[in-house]
Amino acid sequence: MAQNLWLNLPVRDLARSRAFFEALGFAINDRHGQSHMVSLVVGDPGVIVNLFPESAFAAMAGAGVSDAAKAAEVMLSLGANSREEVDTLTRKAKAAGATVFGEPAEVQGWMYGSGFADLDGHRWNLLHMDMGRMPKG
Repeated sequence: MAQNLWLNLPVRDLARSRAFFEALGFAINDRHGQSHMVSLVVGDPGVIVNLFPESAFAAMAGAGVSDAAKAAEVMLSLGANSREEVDTLTRKAKAAGATVFGEPAEVQGWMYGSGFADLDGHRWNLLHMDMGRMPKG
């Protein structure tokens, strides 16, 4: 069985995307000193999300790159520790240039989340789940 998981996303401007995710507070993995990609470290145990220029991504994938602003290819979901963390990250994303498509709101009485599209249109979902309020049954 696979031991690791990396997610790879195409971006139009690598430096601009790096600055965007740094503004949101993402850790950057610079261990490999790669100038052709940016590796974001997400959560614990540290899932890697690699950002590649569109041309490099298309070559690796063996397929063209769709415009993520026009068609969602994937939704990346991040678990938040609190409602406040959802609110804070949503504000940071908006300030850094993201498009918020789902303002922070309660869902089904036990979840609280929001959604934004990053600079390249990739969709990110932020979600805090209050397991104590989750319906039983």
